[in-house]
Amino acid sequence: MHLIHVYGKKYERGSNWSEPEVLELLQIWSDVPVQTELVTCLRNQHVFNRIASTLRQKGINRTGDQCREKIKKLKLEYKQKTLRSARYYELMERAQSNRSAATSGSTLPLWGGTVTNQATEMQGSEAPGHPPRAGEILEIKTEVMSSDDEAAGPPEMLYEFGPVDEGDEGAAEHKHTAPNTEESTEMDGEQGITHVICSPSDCSDQNMTGSSGAGVSPATAPMAMREGGSHGDQEGGSGSFHQRKRRRVGRGGDGMLSNALAGYLSWQQTAEERFLALEEARMRQEAQAEQRREQQEERRAKQERDHEFRLMSMLTRVLSSSRGTEDQSASTSRETLPVPSTSQTLFPCLLPNSAKAVPSMLWGDQTAHYRPYLSRRGNSMRLHQGILQEGYNQYHANKHDEHSNPHGIINLGTSENKLCFDLLQKRLMRPDMLHIEPAFLQYPDWKGHSFLREEVSKFLSDYCRSPKPLKPENVVVMNGCGSLFSALAATLCDPEDAILIPSPFYGVITEDVSLYSSVKLYHVPLYSQPTGSDVRPFQLTVEKLENSLKEAKKEGLNIKALILLNPHNPLGEVYSSEELISFLQFAKMHKLHVIVDEIYMLSVFNEADTFRSVLSLDGLPDPQRTHVMWGVSKDFAMAGMRVGMVYSENRDLVQALDQLGCFHGVPGPTQYLMAQLLRDRDWLNSEFLPENRHRLREAHSFMIEELKKLDIPFLHRSAGFFIWADLSKYLKEKTFAEELSLWRCFLKHKVLLSCGQAFSCVSPGWFRIIFTDRLHKLQLGVQRIKNALEELQSSSVLETKQTTRDEQDDSCGTARREDTKTVDEGKEQTLRTSSVQTKLDTVCIKTEPLSLADENFTILNGQSDIRSESLDSLIGTLRQQIHVSDWLEKHKPELPAGQDPTQLDVFTDLLDKARK
Repeated sequence: MHLIHVYGKKYERGSNWSEPEVLELLQIWSDVPVQTELVTCLRNQHVFNRIASTLRQKGINRTGDQCREKIKKLKLEYKQKTLRSARYYELMERAQSNRSAATSGSTLPLWGGTVTNQATEMQGSEAPGHPPRAGEILEIKTEVMSSDDEAAGPPEMLYEFGPVDEGDEGAAEHKHTAPNTEESTEMDGEQGITHVICSPSDCSDQNMTGSSGAGVSPATAPMAMREGGSHGDQEGGSGSFHQRKRRRVGRGGDGMLSNALAGYLSWQQTAEERFLALEEARMRQEAQAEQRREQQEERRAKQERDHEFRLMSMLTRVLSSSRGTEDQSASTSRETLPVPSTSQTLFPCLLPNSAKAVPSMLWGDQTAHYRPYLSRRGNSMRLHQGILQEGYNQYHANKHDEHSNPHGIINLGTSENKLCFDLLQKRLMRPDMLHIEPAFLQYPDWKGHSFLREEVSKFLSDYCRSPKPLKPENVVVMNGCGSLFSALAATLCDPEDAILIPSPFYGVITEDVSLYSSVKLYHVPLYSQPTGSDVRPFQLTVEKLENSLKEAKKEGLNIKALILLNPHNPLGEVYSSEELISFLQFAKMHKLHVIVDEIYMLSVFNEADTFRSVLSLDGLPDPQRTHVMWGVSKDFAMAGMRVGMVYSENRDLVQALDQLGCFHGVPGPTQYLMAQLLRDRDWLNSEFLPENRHRLREAHSFMIEELKKLDIPFLHRSAGFFIWADLSKYLKEKTFAEELSLWRCFLKHKVLLSCGQAFSCVSPGWFRIIFTDRLHKLQLGVQRIKNALEELQSSSVLETKQTTRDEQDDSCGTARREDTKTVDEGKEQTLRTSSVQTKLDTVCIKTEPLSLADENFTILNGQSDIRSESLDSLIGTLRQQIHVSDWLEKHKPELPAGQDPTQLDVFTDLLDKARK
């Protein structure tokens, strides 16, 4: 039985009540006598004690406190209209009606008898119904209960009005001199001196009213309280009964008592309602607090279980790997034992299941990296890293510099134009660019300053060869085309909607549309080998769009838009006017928005190739659903300025993008610089654009000549900063795992390329090679590519020779095999220890995002092996983890019966080495 403290009192809360017990309790509680006494009592504990006593007689063992608490809850449930039985509501309504009758009635029945206000001994002979005269006296009789009934009956209250009879003077003196008397007050009135005396029973400290049920407020009538066994009773000579007393009072006494009773009953009802409201609020708060505690405990327990599972899984893999390595070391003579392919063990998510599936870009054991400070979406963003981003991070941490870092990474993977810095530096240092106005430093129009949007509309009208001038109000400027993709996905699509996009495509678009808006990309696969009506590799047709749209609808996806890249990244493809019109008509037929990215429109460097913008078409099939993007990152060689713009005739879309502009705004001084550049047509047409195309053409010619020398196939296109090259012949197997291994091999030789799976290419082995860099860096980058490919070829020859020798050794018979199995014991122990270290380090690396450019990895037999000389660097990683976490100490494994203890010793030795 539980005890809780409420308002300074301790109340018991018993076990659950059954439905028959609840109905029996309500049957007793709803009776008229019980309701009457509950209404008229200040303290009603004795009432519930008697209810409990009655229940015990019927075989239901409950205390008075339990009955009180249960009645409270039943009243709250009745007030809240909780679904209960019909008998329950019948008894509750009966109690309500009896309580109302008890409050307004003049006859108040009690447990042991009644007190009736009546006119007795009227003076003179009166006719029935004749009103009493002013001199008449109202007699109040009070039945005095026997001492045997005091334990079960209500307390006694004696009232005196008017002068005291002579026979009662002695009793009155005893009353005034009784040791337990608390108060005696005299009042002057027309009827004489008034005395009010209250005599409680044996449970009197919780009851302040008499057996008549009339409650007297302390502020209304003075009272003197005495214990049941008073001096007056002792002098009466009766040990079993109190003396019956008669008191004569005038009419005014009864009116005073009735007013006091009515006032008290009103106060009691208000107080009870207030108490019930407070009790209901308290119970509701306790329920909410308990629910929150349960949820927190459940989350904490889940986190602890996940953490324990990850740690024990790691230790289990370490011990099991050491057992497998020990068996393997007895049958091999290699210095370094091969481990499973890293691309399959550490990066299984990078192997696409189908041509249309977006490869996941989470690296390593990401479950170990979720932080409690972030939401699930925040953790997903923090851990989401594509191959392009990983390669750029490696380059950024180890940039090549002729003087300070000659062995750094040459970046031929990030699409940046580094050929025109001298032209831009000279132009940006002119005096007209050094200008500041107050408006540049204040909040702008979120679509972009009006002067910039006017220059953009004029610029696009001229260079896109629009048949009619474009309107500035249809232009929205944001900080880069990535922000434009994100904003367009948010305004055109709902979460979990999808957008059609031909693959391969620029891989960062996946993050642009999904991180904020949760919009998916549905791939339209383009193949390296022409199929059907194709006349060139990776050709996009309306037929392919139709097939992909049908398949997407079969999968239950809601396709809302189509993304076109023109010129294409990474293919360098430039669509003709006929192809563009066919794509736009397909979109109109299916009511799809078309987002056309023309960010490379001025980077078409072959004069024989003509670029046609969507804005140059005489009439768009669906202008309200056609939106054209452009930016200065590529054509103006200003990737760091972060300025992009979209043109759309859909006014609703422009207004929606305006609402998002505050998150993607461009600084005022930057907008001024861009407006000045766009306005300076002489510099653009006579100096920058021609020289930029010339330099692009020369760099492209150099790269394709080098690729021809290496006998590497490629797509010969004349747009963009890249060449789409086929290196599949250097793959041991035509898989994306082998492609990733080749990508890491290039990084090992300090040259960064972009592999095909970063662009969702369906054919493994394709790479994007950037050629827009200075000549000496291109030469050095090509030399490093050559070195990497030569190493792959030499390792392949060595592997072939090793395979041949192994076959010859196997043909030598049993004696040869036995000699191979015989290994020096010391060397065997060294191999076992080295293998355990290798396995453990591999597991530890998985607990942090793995650097794909790690030089400690090499390619052997199409698998990623860890050489013995790399253990020191890997142990350094383990040492850092031990310093920042004590989980190894807290979760030291216990070996089961029959387990080899030397394996645990090897693990402990490795930890000791890492701590040094």
